[in-house]
Amino acid sequence: MRTSTPNSPHIAGRWRRIGSAAAATAALLVAGIGTAAHATAATATAATAHKVSTRAIAAQVAKAHVQYEKAGCGATPKTGYAACNALRVTGGTTAFMEKQAALRGVTPKTVKPNAASDSPTGYGPSDIQSAYGLTDAASSDGSGETVAIVDAYDDPNAEADLATYRSYYGLSDCTTDNGCFEKVSQTGSTTSLPSADSGWAGEESLDLDMVSATCPNCNILLVEAKSASDANLGTAVNEAVKLGAKFVSNSYGGSESSSDTTYDTSYYKHAGVAITASAGDEGYGAEYPAASRYVTAVGGTALKTSSNSRGWTESVWKTSSTEGTGSGCSAYDAKPSWQTDATCTKRMIADVSAVADPATGVSVYDSYGDDGTGWNTYGGTSASSPLIASVYALAGTPGSSDYPAEYPYAAAGTSALNDVTSGNNGTCTTSYYCTAKSGYDGPTGWGTPEGTDAFTG
Repeated sequence: MRTSTPNSPHIAGRWRRIGSAAAATAALLVAGIGTAAHATAATATAATAHKVSTRAIAAQVAKAHVQYEKAGCGATPKTGYAACNALRVTGGTTAFMEKQAALRGVTPKTVKPNAASDSPTGYGPSDIQSAYGLTDAASSDGSGETVAIVDAYDDPNAEADLATYRSYYGLSDCTTDNGCFEKVSQTGSTTSLPSADSGWAGEESLDLDMVSATCPNCNILLVEAKSASDANLGTAVNEAVKLGAKFVSNSYGGSESSSDTTYDTSYYKHAGVAITASAGDEGYGAEYPAASRYVTAVGGTALKTSSNSRGWTESVWKTSSTEGTGSGCSAYDAKPSWQTDATCTKRMIADVSAVADPATGVSVYDSYGDDGTGWNTYGGTSASSPLIASVYALAGTPGSSDYPAEYPYAAAGTSALNDVTSGNNGTCTTSYYCTAKSGYDGPTGWGTPEGTDAFTG
């Protein structure tokens, strides 16, 4: 959050919290195993070694609990700077791990703090695509589209770590040499990059892996701002658009300020470009740039396997009164014409949502720095923002005069969105600002993707 408390951009502090997930029954036999060889072997093991009911799986998955910490880019910054919205699991057992243990009839392993894992411990591409009705689109769509990731500082291992993630899950190569991947500074330079930072490197790995998981055929542009200041991050957004990206994800934010309306027009007002922004990880309360009327504000959910027809169920992500998805009524930004909720007279957060609970988190490969090299599980709305940007990319290039934040509102209440109706992210005087309900609510907006229809004009 942007406050008056000074803080170095190179974050040294850490804190930990206990997260939990009570997951329901599993409809998919194997989830998160990417390559055909991995999937076939795991299926055979589960089928022949241990037969288990969906009720038994649910009972074990309900035990999922994790400890996690803010990524090194997530501590409270000084005024005019932003923090990332990434949370790294440091201990316990994730919903993914509990499910795999139940399928095999074994005791679940645990995540060990700051220890590299030799295999994923969170959801992978097949999970994400299945949960959001994207399996067919991810296979056939996205070619020629570029999703830009905007973060601060340099991740020297970004391309190599991306290659490890994609190789494990059987995704096609995405490299500088084949034109799929490009890394530049906020000025567009490929050689004069910012100083390296291990905290932001974890964020960048999370973002790149979420694009890969959701839109494996998309090109990826990583734009690294020279610092986490609002001005430098905004300049990086402008550079991403200048370089041709039609989809730009911003997994960072801070408290609102009177400068935000100026930032809107200077950095985030780009017709014909789908710009997404994380709603925040500190529970109920508005963040910027999610509060910008020109971006799609993305909230967070807890994503759990289920025996329903979808195979998944979601609720508002909340770990405690100060940890969960952000939401709220902006104090400064004007309400866009397409947003019509009754009580908030200004911009309301969020618009849509996706998985963010660390206990039901996603797998990420990161090798830079000393805070957990190797396979990690991450949560936070830093996961949901690039995921939604990639859904927009699967849906196709926006209309040249459109502000795509409006698109999900045209699909409101239809089967193109999974309405999230349970959970809250805190206490508020106006119920829908912080509590899920049928239809629109602050923490999850109109819901989560079910295919791409809600993300096209």
